[in-house]
Amino acid sequence: MIIKLSVVIITFNEEKNIERCITSVKNIADDIVVVDSFSKDNTRKICNELGVRFIEHAFEGHIQQKNFAITQAKYEHVFSIDADEAIDKTLEKEILNAKQNWNCDGYSMNRLTNYCGHWVRHCGWYPDVKFRLWDSTKGKWAGINPHDEFMMIKGSKTNHLKGDILHYSYNSLEDHYKQIEYFTSISAKAYHEKGIKSNILKICLNPIHKFVRDYIFKLGILDGVTGFRISRISAYATYLKYKKLHALNKNTLNLEV
Repeated sequence: MIIKLSVVIITFNEEKNIERCITSVKNIADDIVVVDSFSKDNTRKICNELGVRFIEHAFEGHIQQKNFAITQAKYEHVFSIDADEAIDKTLEKEILNAKQNWNCDGYSMNRLTNYCGHWVRHCGWYPDVKFRLWDSTKGKWAGINPHDEFMMIKGSKTNHLKGDILHYSYNSLEDHYKQIEYFTSISAKAYHEKGIKSNILKICLNPIHKFVRDYIFKLGILDGVTGFRISRISAYATYLKYKKLHALNKNTLNLEV
């Protein structure tokens, strides 16, 4: 079975990344749609120059935005990619082969992250398996914002493709800390709305557990200085998330995200 494939991308102020992302998927796509939450930079201009469909839609959350983006795809078969990602040549070939011989409901693949110029292969960051290619009638985006996950309906047939999604995450430590501030606010709010509680023990012990797991047991030490920085900042993010959640539980914090 030969299928037509829509590539869907959500964006907000992604002028630094979007051209690389779109260029990487040109060969696999029969349709590319960008759903943008009213960017203030040149994202729209770049997308128009590259000839992709560009739709503006108010942002209500990562999961909600990605589910809306699926409804804008021309075809049922969808490849979802973030603006700060691209696909390597091996994955491109694998997706083209899957299009020619579609025999599953969906496909997963690994994601390899570039952190301040260093490709990270430990710290629990690789292989970072992502489920991104699927028959969109067989599932939907779920999870807890901002950590979305595509969930297939029970009984779906899946397979894993070779190659990597290349994730260009942070150009500097400052970028990482800014993202942590933003994402921990989203996570704390989502946890609070689900009735999840925090306490002093979680605030103190969970960050320690996070650092030891990523740096020692997930072999972050093998990534050298980069591995130490990632493990330390990830531990700080865990601390910040549970601290904000504790404040929300106590009604002493109002998060606007």
